[in-house]
Amino acid sequence: MATRKKTLSSSSSSKLPEWSLLPEELLQIVSKNVENCFDVVHARSVCNSWRSLFPFPSCLLRPSYSIPAFDEFTLESKDLCTLEKVPLFVFRVKTPTASASPFEYFLGGIGRDDHMDLPSPFQCSVKVEIPGYDSILMNMLDCQILSLGHQYRLIGWEPKDYRGVAFLPLNKEGREEEFVVILNYTNVLMVLTSAEMKWKRLENVPYAICSDLVTFRGRFYASFLSRNTFVIDPYSLEVTLLMPSPQKQLNYLVASGNDELFLVEVTIPNFDVIDFSRFTCIVSRLDEEGGKWVEVTDLGERVLFIGHFGNVSCSAKELPDGCGLRGNTILFTNEPTFAYKYGVDTGSAGDDLNCWRSTRENRVSILNTSPVLALQVER
Repeated sequence: MATRKKTLSSSSSSKLPEWSLLPEELLQIVSKNVENCFDVVHARSVCNSWRSLFPFPSCLLRPSYSIPAFDEFTLESKDLCTLEKVPLFVFRVKTPTASASPFEYFLGGIGRDDHMDLPSPFQCSVKVEIPGYDSILMNMLDCQILSLGHQYRLIGWEPKDYRGVAFLPLNKEGREEEFVVILNYTNVLMVLTSAEMKWKRLENVPYAICSDLVTFRGRFYASFLSRNTFVIDPYSLEVTLLMPSPQKQLNYLVASGNDELFLVEVTIPNFDVIDFSRFTCIVSRLDEEGGKWVEVTDLGERVLFIGHFGNVSCSAKELPDGCGLRGNTILFTNEPTFAYKYGVDTGSAGDDLNCWRSTRENRVSILNTSPVLALQVER
């Protein structure tokens, strides 16, 4: 009986496809029809021949630029630092223990990993830290991964009160190799062009804290605590005020790819302790042609993430059914909270229904914030 069982097992395993033996002419066809960057990553991990035929996805590369730092007192240029493009993703992974929640998500950058000496190289991996467990290097091959665009980070230089940096290439004829960088620094915006390689203060913007600096459809957008939002042309550096001005002091800019740019204005109740679950919000989308903000009550299938690793958006349609995150919601990732929706009835007659507020459904816990943001959706 044991012999027969062994024979059946051998027969079954022999029927499994040996993908590494796929004829090269068929492999060429496969390589030309794989579009998703992580499908390419998976294909490169089959064997060395597949790895050599499938180039590493360009969207996962981290191009970098050498730019000067500046003296914080004189603003004169000094040693060089590096500006690096970091692709951002949200990914759902298998947790290291069976008792952990099945709906844990990680948000952050993923880098190429070619140094690992393994039979099937991990093309992308991330270091994950979960309280109560040792740090682990997690293979991305079995993860569900959604692209969130990218952000830029400074390496080798961290100015005091530095709040972020934005980068745009200049794509007009004759200027293809040029770029513009804007640094969100204390109460000013500093701008650097590749043509001059020298930092200078951006004019015609408030001397105030810039709460958000983003790029959208080839232009810079900045929001200030002085309750102003501006669009900045990267070629002329002309600054244009967007109307109407935000009514709330705390506001965030969230780009949804190249489709929409949203402004989220937050009202914070007067309490001794900040409680994210008691915030209320107004959301507007950019009417680019009219140069104004238009209030919206529906985000479609989008989920807006606001907080750690900047403000990003993804489609809830790409998330697994029953995962606890739904479309048309806002999720603050600075503190444990609940998703926000429009028109939530709190049961209190004094509460305004014409705003976004906490749903009190599916609490989201923050497991970790470095090196990636780890979220757990409790159902």
